[in-house]
Amino acid sequence: MQTKTIKVPDKFMIGAAISAWQSEGWTGKKDTQDSYLDLWYKNNKNVWHNGYGPAVATDFRNRYKEDIGYMKEIGLTHFRTSINWSRFLTDYENAVVDEEYASYIDDMINELIANGVEPMICLEHYEVPAVLFEEYGGWGSKHVVELFVKYAEKVFERYGDRVKHWFTFNEPVVVQTRVYLDAIRWPFEQNTKKWMQWNYNKGLATAKIVQLFKEKGLKEKNGAKIGVIINPEVTYARSTAEHDQEAARIYDLFFNRVFLDPSIHGVYPQELFDLMDKHDIRFESTEEELQIIKENTVDYVGLNLYFPHRVKARSTAWNERTPFHPEYYYEKFDLPGKKMNPYRGWEIYPQIMYDMAVRMKEEYGNIEWFIAENGMGVENEKRFKNNENVIQDDYRIEFISEHLKWLLKAVEEGVNCTGYMLWAFSDNVSPMNAFKNRYGLVEIDLEDNRNRTLKKSAYWYKQLIETGQFEALDDDINK
Repeated sequence: MQTKTIKVPDKFMIGAAISAWQSEGWTGKKDTQDSYLDLWYKNNKNVWHNGYGPAVATDFRNRYKEDIGYMKEIGLTHFRTSINWSRFLTDYENAVVDEEYASYIDDMINELIANGVEPMICLEHYEVPAVLFEEYGGWGSKHVVELFVKYAEKVFERYGDRVKHWFTFNEPVVVQTRVYLDAIRWPFEQNTKKWMQWNYNKGLATAKIVQLFKEKGLKEKNGAKIGVIINPEVTYARSTAEHDQEAARIYDLFFNRVFLDPSIHGVYPQELFDLMDKHDIRFESTEEELQIIKENTVDYVGLNLYFPHRVKARSTAWNERTPFHPEYYYEKFDLPGKKMNPYRGWEIYPQIMYDMAVRMKEEYGNIEWFIAENGMGVENEKRFKNNENVIQDDYRIEFISEHLKWLLKAVEEGVNCTGYMLWAFSDNVSPMNAFKNRYGLVEIDLEDNRNRTLKKSAYWYKQLIETGQFEALDDDINK
């Protein structure tokens, strides 16, 4: 097929992401500093592919200078990671800083800046301290919200002079959906009301951190911004029929708008309250809290987009003996002929970039946003190595270029998207899948001391950044 040249706008961020828990390893971790992910791994290690988990991860804690050197070589303009709340403090109630870990974060941030890479820091990427999960029920507790604010204050005081991109959460819907809604991850409790309370408390925590950010004057001091990173699943109905459209709307309400609306508009949709009341799953809130949410919306948002979500109206009766689940209103729709990533089991549909972008413009006031994650996980990539020991991941290059093509089409039409962050900078450990599916520009060789090697996609990404353009399939998306 023919290709065409796509130009990247000036000052458009081209970077990559990874999280603390998926990269750092346990070096320096005290026995009392487990996160929820550490706790899950210790209690349910058998579900993690080949037993790999966060214990060593990619050993970024000890090798961050080496890795940042690769970031510089590739030319990343930005790098997004998280600070591990469970490691940053030794006393969560009184927000006592662990100086050893905090100094490492200092050095890591300074190393990024010295190498021309802008740090983007998330305060929580599934790293709620295990002791707060065990003692208070994690994000089901309003007390944990207050402790999160104390933690954030210490972080802002320590790094607010250098970091200009801040985020409260990465994918705030995920942990409780896996644990309390679908009960597929430890500790396996199906409790829909608890799920909704976690959703609400994270929304409240975001607003309270925005409020704190304003009080600290970080925007005025160095032009910093505060946001949240959400993973909306771009939802398509099977058909234009009213029953299928309703199914898609309700899915969108429970999984996407539950975070998009309060973060950006400052209010929850009335239909969400109506459905929560109907099914007795309404979260506990106060008028004062809802006012805080209304008055403290984010400066911008990051969106993690990987695949579309397709639904249809239910065709079978719901089992009334089970707790309420939003699937009461929908079933998944298996689109015939869809293009798949067979390793991850996700549909590949690059148009999600354009469709979500248009929605951000039309429904969310064209707020500033960027792609915070997008990428392709592939199993057993070593089989694609050439004679020079470089993984020839042309499938990843095609994936990135096709998604970027649709994204930049929207930017040309006036959508306020300011960047693209690839998941991930390097291969990394993921929940349950561990290192099974590889996402990185940089290979991590588990059999050889976790040595690093740039993949073909890393050199392609470097050229994209240097030239500000790339080749993509010419399939007439403008028609």
